[in-house]
Amino acid sequence: MFNHSFILAPGTWSGEGKILLNMVEEELIFNTNWAIQQRDFAGKVTCSQDINIQGLSENMRNDLTFYDFGAKTFAVDMENQNVGRIVGTGIYDEKMIAWEFRNNEMNFEGYETYSLQPDGSYLMHGEYVTSDQFRTQIEAHIWPQSKEAPPPSSDETQENEES
Repeated sequence: MFNHSFILAPGTWSGEGKILLNMVEEELIFNTNWAIQQRDFAGKVTCSQDINIQGLSENMRNDLTFYDFGAKTFAVDMENQNVGRIVGTGIYDEKMIAWEFRNNEMNFEGYETYSLQPDGSYLMHGEYVTSDQFRTQIEAHIWPQSKEAPPPSSDETQENEES
């Protein structure tokens, strides 16, 4: 198994990024927090992802379960209040974790890729589309909440690193 700490080891992750919707010409800024649980007796990993979009009072939550881990593949279930429950497939190697959802019944499909960075953080890219061609693009940077791996370097985070 590859040496990924995201989704493959218990922990808490933070992130920030932007969402682009094809129906809106505005960039939505968001923060995210992941809570990843220890693998259970059946080898399943459960995670919750909370997403707070700036300017919206209600948070979004995705509950994910990763299971059936193979040498380079896995299965994933995602559930949220907008889509319901959807089942997908994933792949991983030494530099990347990715999964996709394709569901003709719900007319919803998309993917997410997480590229491992030298500091242990990940750059995320995702795209989702519905049957009415409502398209969502997501770009984010996530990092573990620990003293060993600080948030990404930027002018704003460098000013706050000392606290």
